[in-house]
Amino acid sequence: MKRLLTALLFGALSAAALSAEPEIHATGDLGVVIERATGSVLIVDQSDRDVLARVMGFGDLSHASVVFSPDQRFAYIFGRDGGLTKLDLVTQAIVDRVMQAGNSIGGAISDDGTLVAVSNYEPGGVRVFDAKTLDLVADFPTGSKTIGLVDAPGRRFVFSLWDDGETWIADLSGDTPSVSKITDMGKNPYDALITGDGRRYVVGLFGEDGLSTLDLWSDHPQATRILPGYGRGETPLPVYKMPHLEGWALAGDRFVLPAVGRHEVLWLDAHRLTELGRTRTHGQPVFAVARPDGRHVWVNYAHPHNNTIEVIDTRSGEVLRTLTPGPAVLHMEFTARGHQVWVSVRDAGRIDIYDTQTFEKIDEIPADTPSGIFFTARAHRLGL
Repeated sequence: MKRLLTALLFGALSAAALSAEPEIHATGDLGVVIERATGSVLIVDQSDRDVLARVMGFGDLSHASVVFSPDQRFAYIFGRDGGLTKLDLVTQAIVDRVMQAGNSIGGAISDDGTLVAVSNYEPGGVRVFDAKTLDLVADFPTGSKTIGLVDAPGRRFVFSLWDDGETWIADLSGDTPSVSKITDMGKNPYDALITGDGRRYVVGLFGEDGLSTLDLWSDHPQATRILPGYGRGETPLPVYKMPHLEGWALAGDRFVLPAVGRHEVLWLDAHRLTELGRTRTHGQPVFAVARPDGRHVWVNYAHPHNNTIEVIDTRSGEVLRTLTPGPAVLHMEFTARGHQVWVSVRDAGRIDIYDTQTFEKIDEIPADTPSGIFFTARAHRLGL
């Protein structure tokens, strides 16, 4: 009897201890949503389609981006006010925050996860920080607004200069950082992408109606123009929001890129980088994002057509489905295997979740002026 009472007491104490422990969430299933007007970030669970926490104190998030540590525990948030903030997804709290510039435009994390780089408008240039401590490691002043910052294999960062039409490759693999400068990239590069194999860096040009590319596998990369003057012969439309090439789509052997100031997406041969065709769209595309298997491309649009998403069939290049989630669709993020896509509907104050096979809306999450959505699977993808 004594042993039975002891066992029952031990079991009761163990159950009480377990019930007092905080709920544990595996970070591989998590993500963050930027709430741009309030300077806050939602930590979300993809499987439960729910909000775990709202964390405040990120400053100006009117144009924000996020990268993740390799273990998917930490999110690094880049704010428009020059703030770099390290968020712990496990403790759901800010670890550290530095004001590294006056106006920044995104960032990247090195392939080994040890360095975080930030691209700046004011005062320009790129600054690199230790991912653990946020201590400054390197500073690359440019005298120009910098855009299109991506990570490249070998502890390298690649970025472009809006004012000077150059692309710089910063190499931090050795004891002393070094920079290679490629001139004549074109007039006013506005954004860039890097292919998943780390080979090609593609830059959109605002001032030349075309794009340029670098072969990063080359010992001495040289600028090559692609699609020069793709809008030739037509009056350009006013641009209400610049396309975002970092939301690039590789669908099989073709790239899908949003055209600047045009109601079109452009199809390129992924190997030759030559034009294959165009798809007429609902408005001026902002993001053209491929489902992870490349089967479909989801496209959203600039004002005044920003209540709509079109789904394009990558085999035919035809619009397969038109969705109207609501006012100000800003961002789309696929789950790692592409079975769902999460869509921020800023002016309706919510995140809509769609089944990518049926195109049916399956859930929604309230959010305060949501914009960027970032899942931790990005930790293991180059350039995101």
